Amino acid sequence: MAAAGSVREALSSASDALSAAGVDGSRYDAELLLAAALGVDRAALTAGPEAEVSASAGRRFGAMVRRRVAREPVAYILGRKGFRRIELEVDCHCLIPRPETELLVELALEVRPESVADVGTGSGAIALAVADELPAASVIATDTSPDALTIASENADRLGLTARVSFESGMLPTVRAVDLLLANLPYVRSSEWATLQPEITRFEPRAALVGGEDGLGPIRSLIASVSPPGGEGAIRADAVGLEIGLEQGEPVAALLEAAGFMHTEVRRDLAGLERIVVAR
Repeated sequence: MAAAGSVREALSSASDALSAAGVDGSRYDAELLLAAALGVDRAALTAGPEAEVSASAGRRFGAMVRRRVAREPVAYILGRKGFRRIELEVDCHCLIPRPETELLVELALEVRPESVADVGTGSGAIALAVADELPAASVIATDTSPDALTIASENADRLGLTARVSFESGMLPTVRAVDLLLANLPYVRSSEWATLQPEITRFEPRAALVGGEDGLGPIRSLIASVSPPGGEGAIRADAVGLEIGLEQGEPVAALLEAAGFMHTEVRRDLAGLERIVVAR
């Protein structure tokens, strides 16, 4: 069976096609897809640019590139996404884990809780990363999407973390108190949806991203059910960490203070944008 050209040629052609489709980082994406089609890592492409791409690998690569040209995210095409020290299986029923969400995991490492609730777990990224990096912690993860819970449970099983991470359907966990509550809930304003990249609006679940007119609907609902120890919330937490969007730090901090938390702090991501609100 005839080969489909060299690695160099395949990458050049794919990069051009992706660039023409408006894809940022077209060369990097082409390398990820070709490595997957060949069953090798990206380093092998650099080491062997003149290696031939077989016809079968070429067909696999071509199909992947066509999906990416349609702006489907690479993570969905490959079916996986790295998050801190773990790799998660993902599909269109859950959000693709993003680097800025790692700030919530870093908060857990700072607090070093024995019990953690991850509300709106999606693929299980936060819950499973916390369990991976804090072996003494017990984690409960919730989601209102049955499909997302299935993905998260499968990730936990594959990572060997089912003994320390439990999954529950719904918004609030059934436990009454935890040391730390974390959540990456929908916070995109309804008016912002049409301005987002096609990778998001065409493929990622809208319900997991849009939080209503001001973006704070789900966050407001959660805070209404949470209080510090000694409070009257349905769940009591010593500390809370919530991921937020642009210009949401002050209103979310105010909601947490009204719920009884004495100390609040807005933390920024590496781009300098408000990213999480911490309350204690």
